[in-house]
Amino acid sequence: FAPIGFFSLGQTFQVTSQEATKLSLAFSRPPLPSAEDCRKLSEDVQNAILAVATVYYWLPKGQGTTLRKMVRDATTEVVEGMIQLTDTILNAPEESLSQEQLISTGGVWEACEHVSNLPRGEYNQAAVVSALAACLGVVKDAVEEMEHALVEGQDPYGDIMEDEELGFRGNRDTYWSEADRQLLSSCMGLMKASKACLKKVLAAVKAHGKADSPEQIAQLDDLADIANEISPSVDELALSMYPPVNPLAVRLNAAKLASVLKKVLEIAKASHVCPPSEEGWVQFLTGAVDHNMNKVKNFTQGQL
Repeated sequence: FAPIGFFSLGQTFQVTSQEATKLSLAFSRPPLPSAEDCRKLSEDVQNAILAVATVYYWLPKGQGTTLRKMVRDATTEVVEGMIQLTDTILNAPEESLSQEQLISTGGVWEACEHVSNLPRGEYNQAAVVSALAACLGVVKDAVEEMEHALVEGQDPYGDIMEDEELGFRGNRDTYWSEADRQLLSSCMGLMKASKACLKKVLAAVKAHGKADSPEQIAQLDDLADIANEISPSVDELALSMYPPVNPLAVRLNAAKLASVLKKVLEIAKASHVCPPSEEGWVQFLTGAVDHNMNKVKNFTQGQL
């Protein structure tokens, strides 16, 4: 990706981050900027925003859809963050640095950092790594939350206060039966397979991912697109696992997740990120998905 104007992709966002810092610092302590200083600050901020927008609109589509989405989202966050920062400064008491101003400035920094930290020359590969890492983080949290809820004897609604009108929560629908727990253990196997799948694909993209050709870029984008479906599928399965458990709903959501995982593994295996040295874990995880899905089917067969 060739530099646009005087700045590369990352440098443009770095400049925008610096302009947000300058604007925030100018209104963080007395004396307040003069009218001329305010005009200059406004021009610099406007030019930085226009440069960021220009980078996005001039970004070749051939560089990858994952990269374009990341730059688009970052551009939106930067524009919204600058608007929020400006509003905060205008509405804050004079000569004071509010918590809202600090938060707004940090929001612009974070949005700019997502793009400016991408390694030069490997933008789409790095964008896909970032997307996969984000998915992995969400799935990890979901798995840990469900593992915590499934601790033997634990009430999954234990953190909810009893209702003043209904009194104690004696309803059996707030607890898992032994049959429920047997079914959910297989669902947990699928959720853990989701985490392992994302972890392995992420490592493979880091180790072998390239963006030297349109085919490689397209394969990376395909991986990012299908991986983005894992987290929502995990969430849907997790929600259906809470009591009262509907076994057919659990089976349906488990099947959806298993289908997504199989697709991720198929796409990974067929891509350049999966040389022969990586095929072992693909085969193992494919077997793990099938094994746990078959157990879910067995536990729910009588409900059909």
